[in-house]
Amino acid sequence: MRNRNRIFWEITLAITVAGFAGAATCESLTALALPNTTVTSAQSTNSAGSAVGSQVLPAFCRVAATIRPTSDSDIRIEVWLPLEGWNGNLLANGNGGWSGSINPQALGAGLMRGYASAMSDLGHEGSSASFALGHPEKLVDYGYRAAHEMAVAAKAIIAGYYGHGPKFSYWSGCSAGGRSALMEAQRFPADFDGIIAGDPGLNWTGRAIQSVWVAQAAHKSDEAYIPPDKYPFIHEAVIQACDARDGVKDGVLEDPTRCNFDPVELQCKGSDNLKCLTAPQVETARAIYATVTNRRTKKSVAPAFERGSELGWATMAGPRPFGIGDNLFKYVVFQDPSWDYKTFNFDSDLERTAKAENGLLNAMDPNLSAFMDRGGKLIQYHGWSDPQIAPSSSVDYYTSVLETLGGAAKVQSSYRLFMVPGMAHCRGGEGTSSFDMLSVLQQWVENGKAPDRIEASRIRNGITDRTRPLCPYPQVAVYAGKGSTDQATNFSCGSP
Repeated sequence: MRNRNRIFWEITLAITVAGFAGAATCESLTALALPNTTVTSAQSTNSAGSAVGSQVLPAFCRVAATIRPTSDSDIRIEVWLPLEGWNGNLLANGNGGWSGSINPQALGAGLMRGYASAMSDLGHEGSSASFALGHPEKLVDYGYRAAHEMAVAAKAIIAGYYGHGPKFSYWSGCSAGGRSALMEAQRFPADFDGIIAGDPGLNWTGRAIQSVWVAQAAHKSDEAYIPPDKYPFIHEAVIQACDARDGVKDGVLEDPTRCNFDPVELQCKGSDNLKCLTAPQVETARAIYATVTNRRTKKSVAPAFERGSELGWATMAGPRPFGIGDNLFKYVVFQDPSWDYKTFNFDSDLERTAKAENGLLNAMDPNLSAFMDRGGKLIQYHGWSDPQIAPSSSVDYYTSVLETLGGAAKVQSSYRLFMVPGMAHCRGGEGTSSFDMLSVLQQWVENGKAPDRIEASRIRNGITDRTRPLCPYPQVAVYAGKGSTDQATNFSCGSP
């Protein structure tokens, strides 16, 4: 099946660039004729040594193009092509939040590993959702169309320059880029052979509703607001209560769902101070730990944030509501830039939110059969201490795929989920949050080596002070009972 699909794409790309295959120079790519696409520039750096930030890049051909699938579309993309040492593959990069930008460092990172590297601005500029106000087609571009259009155009540009399309195509993205990753697997299963979906915002509306839920709780009164100075105290109390439950006392919760710490244990016995929570602050903490539920249908709208996420609570429970969620309601749901989050009604506005989303933003379709049937491989990962996207949203999605496609035995050859203890949103935190998912994915796609464990490190001040294996869910890292708990060799993947 995979070979037939690759042959199909080679033929399609050959037709697309008929009469142009094997461009003589980088600059001649401006003459490349593609559907709905204009190559606006193509410039080569003929010697290695150009820099992007701290990256020293090899020589490459920098191609920029504009794609207009509708009259209201304006999708900008860049494709960076190695002049030498191309590994034969495409690496596409995802964006974050509502961001409409092309990140040179992301493109450079792929280039340095030998990939033809591509990225889009998802059809708009800026970091807010204001682009969507009065522009429904731009919302479609952001939701899923821009990523697909970029994939198609990037493959054609690669074919135009090298004379043939990529052997394998990969997507890597976290947060909103993880949402786009799952959209690609669900809607366009032929775009990529391998996909990395990190901390994905797959329940885009649910996360936005949750942000309002937390903001309303945190600002119910002046007394309900938890100052950031108290976060470390709350976090330490959680760790003290639950750390040893996984058999290793290391300052990280291996599986925070096993921790039922109630913040009422921290309620002040006397006057308010930094080592206790007032009664209203206890209720705010409980709201952060709570699943948001539709009171009419009793169904979950968004899963809870986990114990262990406290150090990042400023994301949702800070002085202002979480901007990405607030933007959804201002520019998509209510289409009113002056909308106030305090007016959100959890009895009447959930349905309005669902209607406004209209299948454009949430990447929750569990039927990945088309992607899997053609040989596609998907690695999803999520930090258990993520304070921005509730980690159980990834567990819930993975579980829904298993239920839809017949269980783990039928899914694990194509799709695996790795939960990262102690990791915050996409990176950082107190766990082993440094790992190379791309190399693991490439081994799986190209050599059939499925990831039974992924080596991860914790790096502090430039020094690796801990290594651990990441295990395919629902397995966890199990300590052998001897040796340093900071060395991955003393852990195996097993049942919790």
